[in-house]
Amino acid sequence: MLSVFAPTATSLKKVEDVDLDALPANAVWIDLKSPEPGEDKAVEKLVGIEIPTREDMQEIEISSRLYIENGARYMTATLMCATDSGNPRITPVSFILTDHRLVTVRYDEPKPFMLVAAKLGRSCAANITGDSVLLELLDGIIDRCADILERIGGDVDGVSSDIFEPSADRGHSRKYSQILLTIGRKGDLTSKVRESLVSIGRVISFLTVETDTAGRWSKEQKAQFKTLQRDIQSLTDHASYLSNKITFVLDAMLGVVNLEQNNIIKLFSVMAVVLMPPTLIASIYGMNFKLMPELDWPHGYPMALIMMLFAAIFPYMFFKWKKWL
Repeated sequence: MLSVFAPTATSLKKVEDVDLDALPANAVWIDLKSPEPGEDKAVEKLVGIEIPTREDMQEIEISSRLYIENGARYMTATLMCATDSGNPRITPVSFILTDHRLVTVRYDEPKPFMLVAAKLGRSCAANITGDSVLLELLDGIIDRCADILERIGGDVDGVSSDIFEPSADRGHSRKYSQILLTIGRKGDLTSKVRESLVSIGRVISFLTVETDTAGRWSKEQKAQFKTLQRDIQSLTDHASYLSNKITFVLDAMLGVVNLEQNNIIKLFSVMAVVLMPPTLIASIYGMNFKLMPELDWPHGYPMALIMMLFAAIFPYMFFKWKKWL
């Protein structure tokens, strides 16, 4: 799908009914989502650049993700997608910056794209360019990562409370498997956010180093880049902190599970020891020997029952005295 955005007096509007043979010359942002062959060819003709394929965008080498070709800056970053669903993922997104246009190529729906398009559609400078749109997108992506980390922190605090401060009505019936699954999901999501932040940091470093020599950025834009770099650094540190916290919570959860298992095994062991003496007595008097004087006693049966009861109570009281129970 091809989306073309052109500036008006007060906003950046999406062009309706785009003609592939005559794209608007004043377009400053061209967004390609899962482009079809005809769409990417039309953009290549208008902008004079080559649109990278999906395979090119998935290259892991830095030189394949950040490079300059025919005066255009090619930058590919990994962004978060579907973080509000049960299957969050990361997707490569390419930013191609030419003289005054920005071309984005993506095969998924990162939320910052929708938010930035809506924001610029309400209000923006009349002389907006692709540089400004790129800065808005980077700022929106970083804000989105911050929101995800904030939500992860709240969820991890909730899991920690479930582990260390269980409610009275739950007791031992807590669903440890569900808690472990939650911890695993939050750890995986945190690592994905950190990967996205690192890739965005590389894009910003590439922009400030590779394009600043030509005096492309204004003083205000340079200050905004520095702010974005500080935000990325602080969020990366926070993601590392959350990773350590998740590891601690996981270790604590496994320790609690081990304690519960040990208590269960201890209970079975105590019951086996408590029942062993009565079983011994019952086994002795269950023998069918002819010469057993207790068989002829009038009170032999009650005596055997009393002996078995005493043999069960004595080990239990002994364990309580030793504080093994």
